[in-house]
Amino acid sequence: MIKKGIILAGGKGTRMSPLTKAVNKQLLPIYDKPLIFYPLSILMLANIKDILIIVNKGQLDQYKKIIPNGDNLGIKITYKEQDKPRGLPDAFVLGEKFIGKDNVSMILGDNFFYGQNLTSKLLSNTKLKKGARVVLHKVTKPESFGVAKLNSKNKIISIKEKPKKFISDLAITGLYFFDNKVVSYAKKLKPSKRGEVEIVDLLNFYKKNDQLSGELIGRGGAWLDTGSIDDFYKTSNFVSAIENRQGFKIACLEEIAFNKKWIDKKHIKKSVNFYGKCEYSNYLLKLLKWLAKIFVID
Repeated sequence: MIKKGIILAGGKGTRMSPLTKAVNKQLLPIYDKPLIFYPLSILMLANIKDILIIVNKGQLDQYKKIIPNGDNLGIKITYKEQDKPRGLPDAFVLGEKFIGKDNVSMILGDNFFYGQNLTSKLLSNTKLKKGARVVLHKVTKPESFGVAKLNSKNKIISIKEKPKKFISDLAITGLYFFDNKVVSYAKKLKPSKRGEVEIVDLLNFYKKNDQLSGELIGRGGAWLDTGSIDDFYKTSNFVSAIENRQGFKIACLEEIAFNKKWIDKKHIKKSVNFYGKCEYSNYLLKLLKWLAKIFVID
């Protein structure tokens, strides 16, 4: 059972400069919430309560102003600063002490997931005991992504970064589940020509041992990468459309925590005071009013 998760929220965000010159990309707003809320909500939906957030050196205080330590969400959040980007697998080297002897999940801080059956898929993947699993999503332009080819048993038999020739239309998203061997494998990696260790090389350790599988987000599910300014605002528009049509918020951390019985109504009240007068707080107040119809609020 995977009970620990890492959010990799470092990186320079150069494709979104000058917006990211003063503020980390994961703290910029996706509609009504900072981007970091969305990957954090995914780990919470997967019942992962012990979370390490890796941030750029010098930006830790920015994060702690928004998410101090997780107490008000019923979870544990710790931070680790990264002096410079060294590639995605470096997260497991930096997080070695945090991981300990446990299995671990990792999600990239700029990835957005949404779907009706998403929670059940997440919970299923946290049952991983051995090997590694990556979440895949069908795309129309596989040449722009790292892709994976599956066999009939959902084992990954081929991985290719931005293939010129078609091998698969299943893109490798930024959500992964690993057994504890990931730390030792990550330490063995050598930097590529671009000077960083590569996630594909890490996954190949598992593939060689026939221990790499894929989980496909099917029709009705959405994966959006917010790596560019265009993608960032497309994601924001997506969230706006869903929330304003349905009246529910995506990635409302307090609502997720309350539904999982990690916090009570008093915690939600504290969050309202913490955020101040804003649309997010208004939603939490509506949630409290709805709960008042069922429970007696102290």
